[in-house]
Amino acid sequence: MKIAFDHQIFTHQNYGGISRYFYFLAKELSNHGQDIKIFTGFHQNSYIGGLSGNIVNGIKIKYPNSSIKWKFKNFIYLFNNYICQKKMKLWKPDIIHETYYSSSLPSTRGSIRVTTVYDMVHELFKESFGKDDLTPITKKKTLDRVDHIFSISHNTKNDLMELLEVRESKISVVHLGVDLNIFKKPKNEKLNLPKPYILYVGSRSGYKNFNRFLKACSNSIILKNKIKILVFGGEYFDGNELSNINKLGFSDGNVEHVTGDDNKLAKLYANALCLVYPSLYEGFGLPPLEAMASGCPVVASNTSSMPEIINDAGEFFNPYDIEEIQYAIESLILSNTRREQLISLGYKNIKRFSWSKCAEESLNIYKNLTGNS
Repeated sequence: MKIAFDHQIFTHQNYGGISRYFYFLAKELSNHGQDIKIFTGFHQNSYIGGLSGNIVNGIKIKYPNSSIKWKFKNFIYLFNNYICQKKMKLWKPDIIHETYYSSSLPSTRGSIRVTTVYDMVHELFKESFGKDDLTPITKKKTLDRVDHIFSISHNTKNDLMELLEVRESKISVVHLGVDLNIFKKPKNEKLNLPKPYILYVGSRSGYKNFNRFLKACSNSIILKNKIKILVFGGEYFDGNELSNINKLGFSDGNVEHVTGDDNKLAKLYANALCLVYPSLYEGFGLPPLEAMASGCPVVASNTSSMPEIINDAGEFFNPYDIEEIQYAIESLILSNTRREQLISLGYKNIKRFSWSKCAEESLNIYKNLTGNS
């Protein structure tokens, strides 16, 4: 079967969860003997360089600086859209898997079009995005246009049916995977840190609920004075965040922002007391699975897709209740028995999620759509 991925997410992302998903999907589908092409045009993505053979049809470019990138991003996107559609028409794929949402893309005669929906945060948390956010509009147009929709969780599928009135028969749930080659690390890789720490991973704005998490920690004598809080990823703390950390009474350096690659993140997981994942909403949520693979117990919100993905391998809390967040973290880090229990349950839980399984389920859907056995 000939399966094409379009340029969109690879034009937009250097790194990121969505482009990593399509990297692993392309890699595993190719391992399953499928004919895969990613039509990228001029892209900036760092993952797909690791793909073998002639999968990537395009050229990686490096912008001299961010101002040049923003100046030319719309032109590059439109050029890629034009050239990639022409190349796809010549290649005549059985399946075109659109990697993000677009208002309109020319149809390729004879090809089945699908897309993946990751979450509904733009619809449910509009206040977290600018007034000019067009994602809900382009998403709706994409979903109306394509032949089938992949959803990365049952929770997101239910949101699609409820919020956008997408019929159930048009949606298939395919869970994401976790990269065990990166995140299954030995526990003895120690880091040069002065005290035990809990870990927060990802961006911090709006629905990510970072401020309630900090408030919960500041209310605890243990979490405030004896445990370090490491914040991995996202932007550096801005002035407002630094001011809030100071007002909550944290000492200098007790809440620390760190960056790095997946290898560093794996080591941080492996040596943390726990991962705290306080988000109000997630379409899937990879960090808890990455933590489990690294032997790190998880404390997380009990909302949206998180109970579905985390299963019984986490300590849950109501993300709107600061006292409940505080109690869940404290009760876990003070109980070695509970920590070891969750680590064991985490290793068991991650067996449900692999990129090979994701690819196999995706391929079965492609075959059903095209009538190929």
